[in-house]
Amino acid sequence: MELTEREKKVLLSAARQSIKFFFEEAELFSPDYDNNPNLKLPLGAFVTLKIENKLRGCIGYIITQMTLFETVCEAAKQAAFRDPRFFPLTPEELEQVDIEISVLSEPQKINEYDEIIVGKHGLILQNVITHAVLLPQVAEANNFTREQFLSALCEKGGLPPNYWQDHKLYLKVFTATIFSEQEKGE
Repeated sequence: MELTEREKKVLLSAARQSIKFFFEEAELFSPDYDNNPNLKLPLGAFVTLKIENKLRGCIGYIITQMTLFETVCEAAKQAAFRDPRFFPLTPEELEQVDIEISVLSEPQKINEYDEIIVGKHGLILQNVITHAVLLPQVAEANNFTREQFLSALCEKGGLPPNYWQDHKLYLKVFTATIFSEQEKGE
């Protein structure tokens, strides 16, 4: 699925407006689904907030029944105000924040670790003990090898970093269409 430039712009604007609405009477809009058909698909998405290239919040949904537009709006609000790693975003920070959106493909189960393509795949760990997700850009930004990516996933899930070496993990991979205000010059 390929998002148009117009659809990307609508999603970035909707994410910012969803956050802004909490601070002031900002107008929330409904997208023109006829001219932006991908926005009504039930796709997973993450919204990442950064200030001066430092993480300020990131929340998303892997699978959802909401439209992509609704998913991005909800993820933006959650990233701004509910990411447990950060205090809620302030109005002053909203002016500084760069919004990045990752629209996810449908997750696919893999059987072997060597099926993971670092920089292309995001990882989902699901087992009885824990659950964790790492977006594809995490591996790329940190220059992770496949082994380091797996270790980071285990750590995020609260497991020892080398847990994947001694235990077969139930993993799914996904790809993401990633775009941001910064690259769009917004």
